[in-house]
Amino acid sequence: MSKLKQRIVRHSPSRGVGSPDVWGIYEPDTGSIQYICADPETKQAALIDVVWNFDPKNYRFSTGSMDQVLDIVRENGLRVAWVLDTHPHADHVMASAHLKDRTGAPNAIGAKVPEIAGIWGKIYNLPDVFDPATDFDLLFAEGETFRIGNLEARVILSPGHTLGSITYLCGDAAFVHDTLMQPDVGTSRSDFPGGSTAELWDSIQAILALPGETRLFVGHDYGTSVRDEPQWEATVAQHLAENAHVKAGTCREDWIKRRQDRDATLALPDRILAALQINLRGGRLPKAESDGQRYLKLPVNRF
Repeated sequence: MSKLKQRIVRHSPSRGVGSPDVWGIYEPDTGSIQYICADPETKQAALIDVVWNFDPKNYRFSTGSMDQVLDIVRENGLRVAWVLDTHPHADHVMASAHLKDRTGAPNAIGAKVPEIAGIWGKIYNLPDVFDPATDFDLLFAEGETFRIGNLEARVILSPGHTLGSITYLCGDAAFVHDTLMQPDVGTSRSDFPGGSTAELWDSIQAILALPGETRLFVGHDYGTSVRDEPQWEATVAQHLAENAHVKAGTCREDWIKRRQDRDATLALPDRILAALQINLRGGRLPKAESDGQRYLKLPVNRF
């Protein structure tokens, strides 16, 4: 079986003082990578972009991925201090609300997510339904800092894929979500409502201006025609030397055209219209209706 079909776990160990332990947990149904970022000294940890499994054929949910992440937390004697997401994901349903309930840790996302909620509230014709300020404990602004044990983490606004995407930088580890892909793949799409190819270029350049030894942890991997094993970690220096789209010397205008041409060929992710309606509620389903069932609203002929 291809390793792209397996739930693979890898540990990227701390490199010393100020450097976190990082576990990457690959979710094969959506090619998503979930992360645990932990202080080796205090064992406090942040869970980043964890998946609530959703079957789009049967509209059923399961908890295998978040269960696996919490098992790794227990096996390594960690304590969850934060439940974090980098943006409202289009290709998977976030486990944020469930993890908050199960761990007691606060959940957080970026400060511009209410603007994303405004865009999608109009698309779904659901005015005043999405309220990220209520569904998340914190909405992190650009430059805001917080602590994971003795480690300081900093929020970097990284728009482009969405207008409110953020990067979490903790020591020599940066969780760069849907900006970069692995060096042999390139970069992520920027064509969703509120996205911007030009802003994505600027966000990527800010990430690649970090020290060369910084470990960059990407949000997705789907392999390549010659690689059937998921990868998700590379340094800034590796991206500058090898990234298929944005290595050092790449022309901004050439990349923008290449990215836009590529995005024009891409279909919507098969989970997007369900996922965003849930993720903009912090990972909670709509309230049950009079028959006790919960329902999602899907726009027809909108995309």
